Amino acid sequence: MTISPTKSHPALGAVLTEDGCDFRLVAPRAERVELALVNDDGTTIRNVDMRRDGKIWWTRVEGVNEGQRYGYRIHGEWNPDAGLRANPAKLLVDPYARAVTAGVDYTGPIFDHTAESDYEPDTRDSAQHVPLSVVVADSPAPEPIARRRPLEECVIYETHVKGFTIMHPAVPEHMRGRYAGLAYPAVIEHLKELGVNAIELLPLHQFVSEPFIMGRGLSNYWGYNTLAYFAPHGAYCSVGTEGDQVREFKNMVSALHRAGIEVILDVVYNHTCEGSHEGPTLSFRGIDHKGYYRLTDDLRNDYDVTGCGNSVDTGHEEVLDLIHESLRYWVTEMGVDGFRFDLATTLIRDSAHGVDQNHEFKKRLAADPVFDDIKLIAEPWDMGPYGYQVGRWGKGWSEWNDRYRGLVRDYWRSQVHGVSEFASRIAGSPDIFDHDDRPPSSSINFLDAHDGFCLRDLVSYNGKHNEANGEGNRDGSDDNRSWNCGAEGETDDPAVNALRHRQVRNMLATLIMSDGTPMFCAGDEMGRTQQGNNNAYCQDNRINWVHWDLLESWGDVFAAAKRFIALRASSPLLQADDYHYRTEVTDADGEPLGRYEMAWMNGYSGEMGEGDWNDGARRLLGKYVSDASGEAILTWFYAGDQPIEVTMPPLPWGTSYQIVASTADEGELPTEDLAPGQTFTMPGRTVVAMKVAVPTTAAQLSELTRPVAEPAAEPAVLEAVESAAQETTGPAQ
Repeated sequence: MTISPTKSHPALGAVLTEDGCDFRLVAPRAERVELALVNDDGTTIRNVDMRRDGKIWWTRVEGVNEGQRYGYRIHGEWNPDAGLRANPAKLLVDPYARAVTAGVDYTGPIFDHTAESDYEPDTRDSAQHVPLSVVVADSPAPEPIARRRPLEECVIYETHVKGFTIMHPAVPEHMRGRYAGLAYPAVIEHLKELGVNAIELLPLHQFVSEPFIMGRGLSNYWGYNTLAYFAPHGAYCSVGTEGDQVREFKNMVSALHRAGIEVILDVVYNHTCEGSHEGPTLSFRGIDHKGYYRLTDDLRNDYDVTGCGNSVDTGHEEVLDLIHESLRYWVTEMGVDGFRFDLATTLIRDSAHGVDQNHEFKKRLAADPVFDDIKLIAEPWDMGPYGYQVGRWGKGWSEWNDRYRGLVRDYWRSQVHGVSEFASRIAGSPDIFDHDDRPPSSSINFLDAHDGFCLRDLVSYNGKHNEANGEGNRDGSDDNRSWNCGAEGETDDPAVNALRHRQVRNMLATLIMSDGTPMFCAGDEMGRTQQGNNNAYCQDNRINWVHWDLLESWGDVFAAAKRFIALRASSPLLQADDYHYRTEVTDADGEPLGRYEMAWMNGYSGEMGEGDWNDGARRLLGKYVSDASGEAILTWFYAGDQPIEVTMPPLPWGTSYQIVASTADEGELPTEDLAPGQTFTMPGRTVVAMKVAVPTTAAQLSELTRPVAEPAAEPAVLEAVESAAQETTGPAQ
């Protein structure tokens, strides 16, 4: 093995060449950098001094092959008062590593400081106790999807790589819970049958568990604790962790793409696994504590707006470069179709920690053509000052809409004042997002996510039950807006269980029929439960895993979800790329057709009036959308618990009304088409979707609404009428 310093390859990280490997690391405050090449047993083969070129340290080592393990040692100033914590005793993961070996020995010397003081260096070597970077050979990118859909056509399915397939009976045992398991035909067939066309995968950048979680005998299951932003998590690979995870991930993406399913990654660029300065030193802190992290004014402590101990500082160019290049890598080399940014507000804070919607981070992505058709979804808040930024991310971004989540949950448990705000939420929340030329798909509508109750638990528990987390049930939100339908937790009461099924059907139907982009959690369609745990981040067990054996007993929910998703996919009216308003629909000649692109129906006379909107007890709302194509859709949402008579809107709203999907039980609704003015009995707590036949020309409308002249009566008829009148009242005087 020989060493020949070179600057011939511009890429950071480890890049194989014809006769070896180039290594490049950004470490502007380092005084010396060593590359450590490591054997499979963890012992060091040799340390190589790297050359400096400005902020970058580099070297080429001939004879290095794919699978070689390595790390870095940073020599420099130890001065916590200046934000400098260089400690060469700590072997560090390359921030640009494309694969990382698994595992941290939490009993080893993984902290850069002593047990006695956070500000005194620990000189014990950490090499035998920390993950290692792995040299990975280039390989072809995954098969691209035939067409990346605009968000308004997407139904997003949030899932966990392991939890989704670990209990799937058809997946081979060695593939369960792995990338290969998610790509398995039986799994993909379930997604296709359900109708989802985009999966959002919980974090799979290489992550590790926090020491305090490991100390309780648990682990970080969700993965919001990133160690390496270019490396797919090794534990999700079925065959190995020395580059195999890269190939298996790409194969998974190709299989999903062939099925027409897009892949969105939940990414955590706002903080890292190192926690505060009291936490372990595994990579970033040891390379440049002051450069990677936001620090308090005294530079001794982390300025934390994430609630996770540290906050990544995007005010520094090197950090922006890392995030930007990581995102580009996952698009161009790993084939993904979008990103959901965890605690995204942290990424747009300026050097004074203030929120800046014109931040360089957003400008870079907007200017880079790589992201032209890539989905960018913000979790639009963090824990810091002014961190709540819902509705403010601008064109090109979509955002998780927590106001949708809260209000629609309240609607179905009848804890709302009327239906006014409910109408705004299911219309795409125009009060929040309809500005700066933003479409309805800017609102990511959701009723549940990984964080909080799943849908079954939302209708089964009034309060959280997080005892298994070991925090005395103090963790997790207390604002659940849930209703247990009459019994806390599991019950044998058939009436309670039937109501729970119906309520889950109602919430899924509402989600799918709302303007905006729907997202729900894996297993919601088959009754997945977390046993009342609303913060199951540390439960890598049956609490979190999808139980596929529930699919039969919760088949009614699966069938309803499938029907409504298919209906949404069949109609452009339900995939709006612009907001619907009370704008008159016209025919091809510009003549008015007497109806509107959107209208709200009251269920007895037609359009909602002022009194209807001000009725705090109202629980029925009809959402009507139409265009000039000859089709309209009317969806009734009814949260009352007693049946109600619903009258079809009169002409010209429609000539007939056909029920095409509902959350009702079999036999509860009419099967024949309904005429204008005709009524039907709507059961309590039900969603009903109707296709409406409408005229497409002003001439058709005129013919339909023309008064019908009464025919002239025959003489014999007149004589009979006069005779009957005389018998009743006597002859006219």
